[in-house]
Amino acid sequence: MVARVLSVVNATKRFGGLVAVNNLSFEVKRDEVMGIIGPNGSGKTTVMNLISGALRLSEGAISLDGQYISTLKANQINQRGISRTFQLVRVLPGLSVVENCMAGMVFGHHRLWGEQLSYEAGKLLDRVGLSGQKSKPIGSLTFIDQKRLELARALASGPKLLILDEWLAGLNPTELEKGIELIRSLREEGITIILVEHVMNAIRSLCDCCIVMAEGSKIAEGTPDEVLADPEVVKVYIGEDL
Repeated sequence: MVARVLSVVNATKRFGGLVAVNNLSFEVKRDEVMGIIGPNGSGKTTVMNLISGALRLSEGAISLDGQYISTLKANQINQRGISRTFQLVRVLPGLSVVENCMAGMVFGHHRLWGEQLSYEAGKLLDRVGLSGQKSKPIGSLTFIDQKRLELARALASGPKLLILDEWLAGLNPTELEKGIELIRSLREEGITIILVEHVMNAIRSLCDCCIVMAEGSKIAEGTPDEVLADPEVVKVYIGEDL
């Protein structure tokens, strides 16, 4: 039996009278890639913020490896083993490339110090394609390289669960192919991943299963082929490129 890493049960988030996430439940199994798709404004990023601790639940529960995490702060959840990237890239502009990566190792799930910290940060930057750019200032990086750096920093904490919030967005076809291969290799190394994405080629090629959200609610769940053939999903995505 495959172990369950993350459990989201009846998750609800209200902002005043607006229900951004409505009674959402799903599970993520160890070593799988779970896709979350849906139109803009459907609540996908709000769910990621609830899981990572940036927002608090109005109702429901979220558990990591069977331990309730819904009341923990974001840094505490990160230290328990959840790391993420963001829709809008968030790097630390006052630090160099390698220092950004080192920050994830100092404050994350697996903490490193001294020479081992520098060595492991360098290896991780090589891993995501930033070899030779370790000492560069952040302002000199291209868009894709800033995304690579944010991914390296998320991986630096040694996460049990990695959340990628539209990490592939804005990439050209060559960069997209490389990005998909990088995510696939992370999964092969045993990292469990939640992939929030609009790039359907990535969803089809990477995900074991998907949930589809619309207006804060789950409207479908299953394999990528199953959910993308669902009439309700097709209706929700009218005008979208499936």
